Amino acid sequence: MKRQYFLLALSLSLTVPLFAAEVSDSDSREHKLEPDPFAISCGSIPMDFARDITLKNASSTSLTILNSDRDTSDDFRTQLADDAVSSNTTVAQSAITALRAFGPAGLETMLKTHADLIKSHSSPGIGIQKNDEDWLRLKSALDAIARQRDSYVSKLYWFTDFEQARAAALASGKSILSLRLLGNLDDELSCANSRFFRTTLYANTQVSDYLRNHFILHWKSVRPVPKVTIDFGDGRKLERTITGNSIHYVLDSDGRIIDALPGLYGAQAFLTALQQTEGIANQCATSLGRERDHILHEYHCARAATLESDWARDIAVVRASSATVTQPAALSLAPPSANAASRSAFSKTQIERPLLRSVFPDRTATRADLEATTDDSTWASIAALHSDEARLDPASRALLIAKAPSALSAGRLTTSKILIENPVLRQIRNLERSISEDTVRNEYLFHTKIHEWLATEPATLNPDAFNSKVYTELFLTPDSDPWLGLVQPDICTALENNGLVSNSQ
Repeated sequence: MKRQYFLLALSLSLTVPLFAAEVSDSDSREHKLEPDPFAISCGSIPMDFARDITLKNASSTSLTILNSDRDTSDDFRTQLADDAVSSNTTVAQSAITALRAFGPAGLETMLKTHADLIKSHSSPGIGIQKNDEDWLRLKSALDAIARQRDSYVSKLYWFTDFEQARAAALASGKSILSLRLLGNLDDELSCANSRFFRTTLYANTQVSDYLRNHFILHWKSVRPVPKVTIDFGDGRKLERTITGNSIHYVLDSDGRIIDALPGLYGAQAFLTALQQTEGIANQCATSLGRERDHILHEYHCARAATLESDWARDIAVVRASSATVTQPAALSLAPPSANAASRSAFSKTQIERPLLRSVFPDRTATRADLEATTDDSTWASIAALHSDEARLDPASRALLIAKAPSALSAGRLTTSKILIENPVLRQIRNLERSISEDTVRNEYLFHTKIHEWLATEPATLNPDAFNSKVYTELFLTPDSDPWLGLVQPDICTALENNGLVSNSQ
């Protein structure tokens, strides 16, 4: 019997595709069916005859569609899941496209069908990925269905068509979590923030479960991510992305903004913020008009005030402590602050503490006061107060270790010293410190400002317009700057045209 690859519903008088491959609003690579409908009468296809029909998607890959009453069965999706890892690329791509069109159910079938192979490559402590062809095909297929890199860990399905996400939100009663990023979430070299989302947030077991059960997920690329390649001239190259930021929006099913989480957060802080926002979203879902606007206004005013109060409290705790929080050199290039120096000697601290109190009197600090008095060293100390919120769970650690197999192997050469000298473990410890600092900076600097904006902006605010404001005024990467701040006109490079190359020239 010929294999089935896509679902087509036939009626007696007219047939149209029941499922259509998603049309991406952010990435032209998304496979889509041509809009021409099929008009097939019952006389053209005998009821007892299974006839293959061939469609072509946007990339001209043929999709074989079989009229069968088993199209919606679990067996059909399981067969697609088997075909999705076929060594025949045409067969595999057709099956992947069909599973993508099934939505989260297609991804769930794929994960269930290949559970054993996935488990063998994601168990904590194993670390090194086997670069066998079966695994690479499975990993690639999962990412294409989920539209997220490393989806074998997160198990999350992402919409890239916003209208489809809205329809799913309406049908499920869930809010939408919409990610805006530079690059694409299913590319290895997306912006740095989104890469850490994949490895430290979405891979986190608690976060993954919460997102899957409480939100409809959507992502949209704001613009391509800048990439840097350093060619050493001997066949070795170093590839990195540079600049760029990301933000998660919580939206209701109409696409209106409830709240937004800017940049990278620790997993527990991210989870707590989502739970708070979901509670407000549920209140808004049962309110209309001015009542809804009032709920949001009060929520954002209260959250902005709470964050500023927490910020001032953290500064007070840090300055009242005689202990110095050591900042790893890799995390900051700023010179030690005067406050950090004063805390290095207890006797000197006792002399200078009255002076510090005169500079920071006991009064309600404004946002400007807080910004002016929180230097890099203070941020590091504040971050240490919240370090538990940035701890990586076993699933995230396993994924990060899997991405650095050579470093892990090097550490294993000296087994007795692995806990001290393993380079990957050192990277993870530094990463946790960095995430902790990102969390407090993003909450106190960016999120407070977003709360202020959302407290005064109309509730029907367009997410795209608001996102443009965020990237321009908070992230300082406006759409008007094609070079994302990487080109400084007052700096001489001694290169032709300052080394700039543009397709428009």
